[in-house]
Amino acid sequence: MKYRAEIDGLRAMAVLSVILFHAGFEWFSGGFIGIDVFFVISGYLITTIIISEMAEGKFSIVNFYERRARRILPALFFVMAACLPFAWLWLTPNDLKNFGQSLIAVSTFSSNILFWLEGGYFDTATELKPLLHTWSLAVEEQYYILYPIFLMLTWRLGVKRILILLSIVFLLSLGIAQWGAYNSPIATFYLLPTRGWELLVGVFAAFYLKYNTHLKSQTINQALSLLGFSMIVYSIIVFDETTPFPSLYTLITTIGTGLLILCAVPKTAVHKLLSLKPIVGIGLISYSAYLWHQPLLAYTKYMFLEEVSNILLFSLCIVSLVMAWFSWRFIEKPFRQKLTFKRKFFFKCSLVGILFFTFAGLWLASVDDVLKYYPPEKQKVLSRFIDPSDYVHKLHKNIRLKEFDKTNKKKDILIIGDSHSEDLVNAAFEGDLNKEYEFSSYYIPNSCGALFIRDKDFINNLSNECKKIQPLNNNNLLKQISIADQIWIISSWRDDHVKTMNKSLSNLLNLNENVILFGTKNFYARGFKWYSDNDIQKWEKPVLQENYLNSLKETTAINDSLRKVATLLNINFANTQHLICNQKDFCSNYINGDIISYDGVHLTPHGARILGISIKIWLSEQNINEDLK
Repeated sequence: MKYRAEIDGLRAMAVLSVILFHAGFEWFSGGFIGIDVFFVISGYLITTIIISEMAEGKFSIVNFYERRARRILPALFFVMAACLPFAWLWLTPNDLKNFGQSLIAVSTFSSNILFWLEGGYFDTATELKPLLHTWSLAVEEQYYILYPIFLMLTWRLGVKRILILLSIVFLLSLGIAQWGAYNSPIATFYLLPTRGWELLVGVFAAFYLKYNTHLKSQTINQALSLLGFSMIVYSIIVFDETTPFPSLYTLITTIGTGLLILCAVPKTAVHKLLSLKPIVGIGLISYSAYLWHQPLLAYTKYMFLEEVSNILLFSLCIVSLVMAWFSWRFIEKPFRQKLTFKRKFFFKCSLVGILFFTFAGLWLASVDDVLKYYPPEKQKVLSRFIDPSDYVHKLHKNIRLKEFDKTNKKKDILIIGDSHSEDLVNAAFEGDLNKEYEFSSYYIPNSCGALFIRDKDFINNLSNECKKIQPLNNNNLLKQISIADQIWIISSWRDDHVKTMNKSLSNLLNLNENVILFGTKNFYARGFKWYSDNDIQKWEKPVLQENYLNSLKETTAINDSLRKVATLLNINFANTQHLICNQKDFCSNYINGDIISYDGVHLTPHGARILGISIKIWLSEQNINEDLK
């Protein structure tokens, strides 16, 4: 296969857009489309190699898998190994468990399935996962398994029939992606059936160039290559996390990439640009750069708690390129040399690597077993909440839309909200409020808009998944609202929630006039800090970091806005932050010698107990119990 420098230039364009997107630079809000560019390139290159060898009767599936393994596994294993010690030192038990699961998934070419099951690609918590980016490798690896076998089985049918079959697959895959982008966006984003059509764009380009030459008109090549380049740049700048993806929108990116493959011939402006040595150099190390950037960014964000400065983020982007050169020079290149590492030896090493990371992942995923290997001071902290997220969710799930027992004398409270409502349920039971009240709950993800009762105009703009759980569409919830003695609403409130809170609460008050609005909360600091009991005083008067202060200002402003809305509607407002921190906006993560939050937002059992006791006192002070009689 003839080397094309502009393809490496296209790789550079793709990897830089992804890196700068993950770093969070606004100009690259659609930088995630770099992955789609990679998919098209992969489809083109792999098909070119396979059909050329098949046409000559030289294709060997063993040789094919060997080439792919030499290309992918050494650098991947090197980065995974580098991630291990930092995961051990820095990650919380629950995050360490998740990291262990990702090691298993990467080793078995199924990380896209794991991350699909865990949540959305654009979630804040997701960006802290060191191996999140390997989902795209899993998609390609699954493609590498299926596609050569398909060509081997259909090659005797002839090129025309093969292209007809591939066209059918293309249309089906694109159609499912378009439907799924609006009805099942997370699965659509991660899985091969909805990504396969992107690879096929490159496949069709390879078939065309195999049996045809590039267009002879320099003018047309110039125009189409500029159009393709502009389509990719447009995608990078204009698209963002709200763009349904992959969908028909993705055609802009993939067709643009296809046009560059077909038309960016020598003497065109795009070819000259993409063939510049510095750009080609980045393209050559693009795979390693892709591998390194996510762990560097994730671990830094994890350790620096909230927002990281742009200077540091940009520095990390540069470091990822430096690390990429190192692993390309000393890992990728040597392992591609068949004379240096014989096939038998390489396959043995690959098997050892797969088994090592699989068993390492299984071990790390067993958090209870891992705990005993921590130093004593860490064990003391961690033993209080081995799996904090399980604690947060469990009780809330048990009482979701639980029918109120009208035969007892307890007051019936319906708690509605996102994961902060799970904290509120835990607080109610940890503070023994369940002795006086009976609780039922309803969960609405923050991503669906936690303004729980909405006008139909608002609902029509939601995804189908969010529409299904919105209160106006749930008759059982509407019944619970109407018969409850009181409604408690809480969320990780955002500015866009507050803007329509007046109308939302007004709609709710039409259904039940007894409503308490709970504010949001934010603690110093996000993530664990390993301190012994002697160091607790350091937490009580910590050196405030600028990023926490900025976040705290936002929390305070939102709570102040919520209070104004509550006053206007004549309902009670409870400042959750003040209930936990005794009327102070600032909250240390240690209160009374114990940790109150495992991630800076959600409560440990100790934190929930403090909140529950404070709510009980607050209810008494507000005479709310009397109001319900």
